[in-house]
Amino acid sequence: MPDTTCHMSISLDGFVAGPDQSRDHPLGRRGMELHSWHLGDGRANEADAIAGSWLMRPRGAYVMGRNMFGPIRGEWDDDWLGWWGPEPPYRAPVFVLTHHARQPVEMAGGTTFHFVTDGFDAAFAQARAAADGNGVDIAGGASTVRQALAAGVVDELTLDIAPVLLGSGERIFDGTGDFGFQPVEVLHSSLATHVRYRRVG
Repeated sequence: MPDTTCHMSISLDGFVAGPDQSRDHPLGRRGMELHSWHLGDGRANEADAIAGSWLMRPRGAYVMGRNMFGPIRGEWDDDWLGWWGPEPPYRAPVFVLTHHARQPVEMAGGTTFHFVTDGFDAAFAQARAAADGNGVDIAGGASTVRQALAAGVVDELTLDIAPVLLGSGERIFDGTGDFGFQPVEVLHSSLATHVRYRRVG
């Protein structure tokens, strides 16, 4: 069976986004500091480039939470098409968890956002079917990653641990236990420590 992956940048104190997420601050205040390793910082090194290749490897489908898609709450604003502009980087079907139905949104480059109202298990099942054997990625945010870990579907988890303390925001490990991962590769730069974990057994 193809792997299900999850790749997240995270602060030293366990946050994957800062507080006060909004249209102006999609990753919350100071959240962009977690991503300098792959956003053109001149201090990035070969380790960051390798981790970037893990992050950007093609996947057959993706699952993400509504907050990862956009800051809209309640009924959808159909003008909102996501954070990524007219050609998102996914280039595959993306299944967005939401409580509010919406028709699929087809974007340039092969990305189509599908909106799933009946929970993580349903979204993951649809993603696996759409992936056509090419694997699924759990794209975030924090709540969706927690649900994926609790469901036991993640085979490979990569954390880019930035030397940043955010103090508050969105955590992925609150209320979770030991999911049976072990590190299989660790790379270092001044911007992040990249740890790739695999599920044991």
